[in-house]
Amino acid sequence: MKGITGNLNWLLRLEGLTLLTLSTVAFAHYGIGWKVFALLFLIPDLALIGYLLSNKAGAILYNLTHALIGPACCLCLGLIISDSQFMAIGFIWSAHIGFDRSLGYGLKYSAGFRYTHLGTIGK
Repeated sequence: MKGITGNLNWLLRLEGLTLLTLSTVAFAHYGIGWKVFALLFLIPDLALIGYLLSNKAGAILYNLTHALIGPACCLCLGLIISDSQFMAIGFIWSAHIGFDRSLGYGLKYSAGFRYTHLGTIGK
C-alpha cells in the first residue's frame, strides 16, 4: 500500500496535533477533571483486542473507535441536552484520535494493523 509522503504527510499529522490541542483546550472548559481525562484517554485503544481475533475484526473495532463520527455524535448530543459529561467524553475521545493521527496512526485496513489510510506504519 502506498503511503502518504512529503508535505501532505506533515499536514495530516499537524491536523491531528491541532485536533489533540483544541480538544484538550475545550475539555479544560467542559471538563470533569484531569484524572478523568487521563483515565479515559486510552480507552479507545481497547479496540486493539480485536486483533487477537483477526486482522479484519481488529480493523473494524479500531475504526469504530478511531473515526471522528463517534466523538462528533457524543459532542452533538452533549450540546443538544446540555450535558457537560457528554461534552467532556467527546473531547477526550477526539483528543485521543488527534494524538494517534499526529503519530501517523490512521484508520486501519483489514490487511493488518500496520496498514492505515495515512500509509504503512513502521516502514
